Amino acid sequence: MVQRCIHISIGEQQLTLQDGTVQLGCWQISSASAGVGEQTGSGCTPLGLHRVRIKIGAGLPENAVFVGRRATGEVYSAELAAAHPERDWILTRILWLQGLEWGRNRGGQVDTLRRYIYIHGTPDIEPMGVPASHGCIRMRNADLLELFEQVEPNTEVRIEA
Repeated sequence: MVQRCIHISIGEQQLTLQDGTVQLGCWQISSASAGVGEQTGSGCTPLGLHRVRIKIGAGLPENAVFVGRRATGEVYSAELAAAHPERDWILTRILWLQGLEWGRNRGGQVDTLRRYIYIHGTPDIEPMGVPASHGCIRMRNADLLELFEQVEPNTEVRIEA
């Protein structure tokens, strides 16, 4: 049985959802401004084979704000952004990734899960198609909602340069 999988191309700044050979969706993303890499503290987007470990935020409104993977009860707005200019906004939903390759993106100082690497929403004013994140994969909120409904925990995620 063929499972759905997510393919992320850092070079193209694109996320594709596949079901076997059928493409179910393709969206622009924003990966790390620091480039690719797996080291803890690098601010880089990790490469290799991962899986969706946990889905967070089902049922919350679009633009729901998360801090430490917990919904704050806030909904992102220009006024909220002006009041908190220091925040790195994580919005709408979180797909928390876990590396599957020991020594590359799992375990020790290269562990994607312990680095808190997600696919998550970001303010619509943030650019897509260019690296700008702190390591995570950012998506437009509407695109993330569409993706979130089509994947389950354990969905394979391959991140390639």
